Amino acid sequence: MTKARGAAMRRIQAGNALSAFGLGFTVPYLYVYVAQVRELGSGAAGAVLAVFAMAALAVLPFTGRTIDRRGPLPVLVGAALLAALGALAMGVAGSVATVVGAALLLGAGTAVMQPALATMIVWSSAPDARTRAFALQFFLQNLGLGLGGLIGGQLVDESRPGSFLLLFSIEAAMFLVLAVIGATVRMPRTPTIADARPGQEAGPRSGGLRALLGHRAMVQLCVLGFVLFFACYGQFESGLAAYGTEAAGIAPSTLGMALAANTAVIVVAQFLVLRFVERARRTRVIAAVGLIWAVAWLIAGYAGLGHGSQAMATAAFITTYGLFGLGEAMLSPTVAPLVADLAPESMVGQYNSAFALVKQLALAVGPAIGGPMGAALHGPYIVTFVLFSLGISVLAVRLGRGLTTAQDHPYAVARSRVVARRAPEGRPVESAA
Repeated sequence: MTKARGAAMRRIQAGNALSAFGLGFTVPYLYVYVAQVRELGSGAAGAVLAVFAMAALAVLPFTGRTIDRRGPLPVLVGAALLAALGALAMGVAGSVATVVGAALLLGAGTAVMQPALATMIVWSSAPDARTRAFALQFFLQNLGLGLGGLIGGQLVDESRPGSFLLLFSIEAAMFLVLAVIGATVRMPRTPTIADARPGQEAGPRSGGLRALLGHRAMVQLCVLGFVLFFACYGQFESGLAAYGTEAAGIAPSTLGMALAANTAVIVVAQFLVLRFVERARRTRVIAAVGLIWAVAWLIAGYAGLGHGSQAMATAAFITTYGLFGLGEAMLSPTVAPLVADLAPESMVGQYNSAFALVKQLALAVGPAIGGPMGAALHGPYIVTFVLFSLGISVLAVRLGRGLTTAQDHPYAVARSRVVARRAPEGRPVESAA
């Protein structure tokens, strides 16, 4: 990595960590704030959470083309300012209309940040360094969210609305810091995606959505991504939580312990698994995650059988969340770089935004389906998501058949180039590609 790339990457990752830290202050307490502190009721709180998700679905289809035309920097700065305004508005909101409006601004701003940051990481990293770059991004996001939630929990007081205003003010301040960092980043030129810069007209750009939908590997990856997010993230705070409390008799406080275990596994395992992830084929890593999550769902099923002690059920439930965390640590340096490597040079932003849209769809559909099933249909719920997890492995293997070696196994390509450079003159060297 060159000096210019390194400087840009450090700023990008710092902004990423600070914005996650700010989100951690408020996300766990948003429902309580609207329903109880502002006394607007559970219906209003549910509407706020729904609007938060729907805002992302509304803006992401337009985000990618804007990134590719204008560059990720102005998009990131605008999104951060919008999110800061939404956070401040949420802190002073006192009616249903104002909290919904604030959720709209906050949801739209935070949704646009993700593809903008991902595109900046792509621009600031060489292909063989993206695995570590995205692993670091995921690590810092989870660390920031965890620390923010931990500190926010010490500051919040349901009897004092002012304590929530403090939380939302801190969140807004973090977004403003992100905007300042984004405005001062000097993006380096990356030769591998040189025509993905604003103002350069490249052929693939004119295809837009049609070109993306015509890219079979990307469509397959989007389908795979939907199943990934639906079977894991879409169940954390809905179906799996409902199943744990209803079928396994898990105390609500244990859910917090399980989520803490999930974050702890991610933080500890992220760089421990990185060496394995870097050297393996990406689709095989994803297939392995499907198998790990299938085991996690089976353990969750054991927790709900009721044959063991409550302590055993609790341990099994926490283990389930821990195994999900291990899978997440393996996916973070795998999926995002694969999206970047599949993208044509002038459509990096559009590919990142499309995949972010798929994630948001899964996060919207997952709770709607998983919540009722987890609460009432305990056996079918576990069987369904064991099958979904095994489906991840099948879809990953099928995707791998249509990828080039550079896309699926960049480590092998980079290694073959090193060997070729070091080979004695006159001795032929076989290419790994």
